[in-house]
Amino acid sequence: MTDKFVWNPPEDVVKKSNIYKMMQQVGFNNYLNFWKWSVNNKEDFWEQTVQNLGIKQHKKYTSIVDISKGVENAQWLFNSKLNIVDSCFQNNQNATAVIYQEEGKSIQKVTQEELLLLVNKIANGLVESGLKEGDKIAIDLPMTLEAVAIYLAAIKAGMPVVTIADSFTSNEIAVRLKITKPKLIITQDFLLRGGKELPLFSKVVEANAPKAIVIKASNNNISLRENDLYWEQFLSSKTTFSSVIQNPDEVITVLFSSGTTGEPKAIPWTHTTPIKGASDGYYHQDIHKNDVVCWPTNLGWMMGPWLVFAALINKASIALYYGTPVDENFGAFVQNAKVTMLGVIPSFVKYWKNTACMERFNWDKIKCYSSTGEVSNPSEMEYLMKLANNKPVIEYCGGTEIGGGYVTSTVVQPNIPSTFSTQALGGEFVLLNEEHKVSNKGELFLLPPIMGLSNTLLNRDHFEVYYKGTPSLDGRLLRRHGDQLAQLKNGYYIAQGRVDDAMNLGGIKVSSVQIEAVLNKLNFIKESAAIAVSPKGGGPSKLVVYYVENSSELTDDERFKQVKNSVSKQLNPLFKVSDLVKIKTLPRTASNKVMRRKLRDDYEARS
Repeated sequence: MTDKFVWNPPEDVVKKSNIYKMMQQVGFNNYLNFWKWSVNNKEDFWEQTVQNLGIKQHKKYTSIVDISKGVENAQWLFNSKLNIVDSCFQNNQNATAVIYQEEGKSIQKVTQEELLLLVNKIANGLVESGLKEGDKIAIDLPMTLEAVAIYLAAIKAGMPVVTIADSFTSNEIAVRLKITKPKLIITQDFLLRGGKELPLFSKVVEANAPKAIVIKASNNNISLRENDLYWEQFLSSKTTFSSVIQNPDEVITVLFSSGTTGEPKAIPWTHTTPIKGASDGYYHQDIHKNDVVCWPTNLGWMMGPWLVFAALINKASIALYYGTPVDENFGAFVQNAKVTMLGVIPSFVKYWKNTACMERFNWDKIKCYSSTGEVSNPSEMEYLMKLANNKPVIEYCGGTEIGGGYVTSTVVQPNIPSTFSTQALGGEFVLLNEEHKVSNKGELFLLPPIMGLSNTLLNRDHFEVYYKGTPSLDGRLLRRHGDQLAQLKNGYYIAQGRVDDAMNLGGIKVSSVQIEAVLNKLNFIKESAAIAVSPKGGGPSKLVVYYVENSSELTDDERFKQVKNSVSKQLNPLFKVSDLVKIKTLPRTASNKVMRRKLRDDYEARS
């Protein structure tokens, strides 16, 4: 970590911030005292936050949170009735809701009224297709205007959305469809990236998907199956639709996060989960009415839904660039769309710095950045800050099962690259060492209740995954998360990867077990262990594979090529294998569990 480059918040930035306004409302001048109040008075904090965000309720809650079933089963907005999509359309009708640009084309703007009309046509199309409240639909699309509208429409119609990243292979799509069993999937014929046309519909078909609605992005012909429809055939002409009003704990979407047993965890979000993301956006990313929020992502990752809700509930515009975010065309989009909050993953920033491709653009409209998904590198974050004439980077770390972040930064505190300045408002955690004692370095445990925390999993026992066997703190139940942090002398935090067998690669969480299951099918591999290794200077983790060999005449280069191809084609092309290391035997515990931490420590020591 470096403290050579520190951004100190100017007084005018502080006084315009949403945090400052909230501090004034409740009588605080010191941020840390305000954070303490937010966790010691959670009911007051979340009541005020729901009011600040203007969350629309058909029937108001009788209590902001009910913990009669235990803090691990907290019920937020207890006894209320609502549909969270109604809270996404509270700006002026002619205010810009979405700004988007296709590759090689001009910027387009969609007003709130136009977005709502499209949402209503899609919701009617779902009903006219024979679907009813509670039926799931799946989305496997790039992050486009249509994807955003479909996502909102299904939730408005009371139909939970299964989100699948457009980068997934047919195998990974099939796994997610098998777990959730949607009645219908909406996809695209091809992905258009960098002048290339990459098949998407064919992957969906190969995954044995249900009836598909296909949006055409290419002039190439495809063969639909018997019940499949093109988008124009599906879309209704009706432009009015009344939101389906539900209980707060009804499922609105199902996202996936890596487990450590191979199969991804299917995590339901309810109508209250987006309030956590919108709250973080309001306080920590400091999103204001009519701001322009750009975060290259996909609905298959939690930052996709986060972007939709954090922008729209805060009456800001969503900025979507349809091409790749690592070339200068994206830089021009950020400039011309007048983006005010730009979200990144550190891998993007590393590329921008190495190529200097963004330096000719005027990014002065940016008020702050936000970085998530991977551990960042301080020198690269310093570079990013300077690209927008010295603007802070809000480091942000959380999880799909949280609905937002647990540790983050603010625009009212000094900003030091690659560090987190605070625990997220309204939430609290503790760091415990291996003896389960409170420490300034160790495994992170959350202290429920916190708005946004999941209560259920579709394919696992929720209590067993998050609570079983966890230590307690002064009699309070703790919830495991799996991240490791260190707290610095100045009170700030730095991320130190995972304590379990999961890893973040290119901003995507994946388990070692998933990778090893693919690699163990290769003839020359007897058994393998996948680890994430942190570079010495900090930054995104590198994927390293250890293996015990079966006798083979393949050269080292041929083996490495097979490993890279297997991971890319069967899991995700974004997962890049950095090194392949042969070992006589994998280190194991007395219970025969592979000691991946030992492999990681040994590799880092010799690098």
